[in-house]
Amino acid sequence: MSTATIEPSTTDNADVTRRDVLKGSAAIAGLRIAGTAGLSALVAGTAGAGQAVAEPSRPNIVYIVADDLGWADVGFHGSDIATPHLDRLAAEGAPLDQFYAQPMCTPTRAALMTGRYPLRYGLQTGVIPGAGAYGLPTDEYLLPQLLKDAGYRTAMVGKWHLGHAKAEYWPRQRGFDSFYGALVGEIDHFKHASHGVPDWYRDNTPLEEEGFDNTLFGDEAVRVVTTHDQEKPLFLYLAFTAPHTPFQAPQDYLDRFKHIPDENRRTYAAMISVMDDGIGRLVETLTARGMRDNTLIIFQSDNGGVKSSLFAGDSKVSGGLPADNDPYRDGKGTLYEGGTRVAALVNWPGKINQGVAGGMMHVVDMYPTIAGLAGAPLGRNKPLDGMDVWQAIAESKPSPRTELVYNVDPMAGAVRRGDWKLVWKAALPPKIELFDLAKDQSEADDLSGSNPEKVSELQDRIIELATEMAPPLLLMDAVRLTFFAPMVSGDPSALFNQGD
Repeated sequence: MSTATIEPSTTDNADVTRRDVLKGSAAIAGLRIAGTAGLSALVAGTAGAGQAVAEPSRPNIVYIVADDLGWADVGFHGSDIATPHLDRLAAEGAPLDQFYAQPMCTPTRAALMTGRYPLRYGLQTGVIPGAGAYGLPTDEYLLPQLLKDAGYRTAMVGKWHLGHAKAEYWPRQRGFDSFYGALVGEIDHFKHASHGVPDWYRDNTPLEEEGFDNTLFGDEAVRVVTTHDQEKPLFLYLAFTAPHTPFQAPQDYLDRFKHIPDENRRTYAAMISVMDDGIGRLVETLTARGMRDNTLIIFQSDNGGVKSSLFAGDSKVSGGLPADNDPYRDGKGTLYEGGTRVAALVNWPGKINQGVAGGMMHVVDMYPTIAGLAGAPLGRNKPLDGMDVWQAIAESKPSPRTELVYNVDPMAGAVRRGDWKLVWKAALPPKIELFDLAKDQSEADDLSGSNPEKVSELQDRIIELATEMAPPLLLMDAVRLTFFAPMVSGDPSALFNQGD
């Protein structure tokens, strides 16, 4: 399919090129631009009542991801953990009340980058482990590639976790003009290493550097904005490692939370505070450079907070797990709401109605939504699962999404249609649960026994998706390590001394 690309403006005002495209019907006819409704809403002015209609403009885009943040662990959801900078973004923007991610790190990041459910390309099971030789398949056309081709400068800061074994999987080779951070899923926050192996890079070059990683990520994001040439719009993907294990934080932040008696909760809170301060510095820098009014900021957690040690990560955790997902059930690694319904917000001054946007949305929706706002034509990407939800965010209109796929893999699946949600554990012993989320957001009342037709309908949908899914790459890699890795043998001299 042939598509045109909107080239960046060479004038002092990058809006001119975008405005000319919007005015030219012939040009529009030659483009497949995602989110036409979103662009129309933007041109008409999506600001609150009484505000002036804004000129159409391709925004700078700052996409921020927290790592294992509990739903209730931000101030705008009532937490006792102070997050003043996030709270201000939420108060002046739109908190997303029904925003969903995948149950774990790698799948969510893949869904964001592709606009497609991870079951489509084998990343639906688990996360990429340190010994994993696979990554996000290179035939996927990622969000940074899309935006770069549309004239954006693209920068990534933080945690990648979409492939580290081969350089072809790394951020610089996947559409980012610059990269600073870690490739794997979990590192020591001060040593910048995983299992003693350093994992800290600038672009494709290993870097030795001291400091707490999340503080450094905030500093680097500020540097990216400070040095940005505003002839091009900016896409900054800022992926913190807070508050993922190991629970570590600088002493001055720990001192802020001396009143919290539980050590893990105290450290967890300190990690969130480091992230929040980094976001605050970033917003201040955007303002100082005159970029704030035309910058779309999106914030989300990659999954719910950890409630089971099975999903806590590589580090051994002594004591209780501190995340709070109330009122939702369970947490990271599960298909319940506590694992998948995450803290999220969107902020763009003058372009978004202030107040909670309550419609159902999924992280895959961000790809077409951002593409529409950026004037980035679709066509090189594979078929999307995401939908343009800009009007639901900006104007508080109903979300176009009526179905949501939590995940489908060989062992389990969950889907939601309307308010009905089915969780199906297919591995032995099997278990089926049906919930009406409109009446039971905590998933306490299983209605499967009294609604067999609804169970059958949603099971059929899961089976349909299962027939479409790619084999899980984690399981394929496990087969490789089990049957094709070299034999591990003892030292021959030691064996000789063992006798017969």
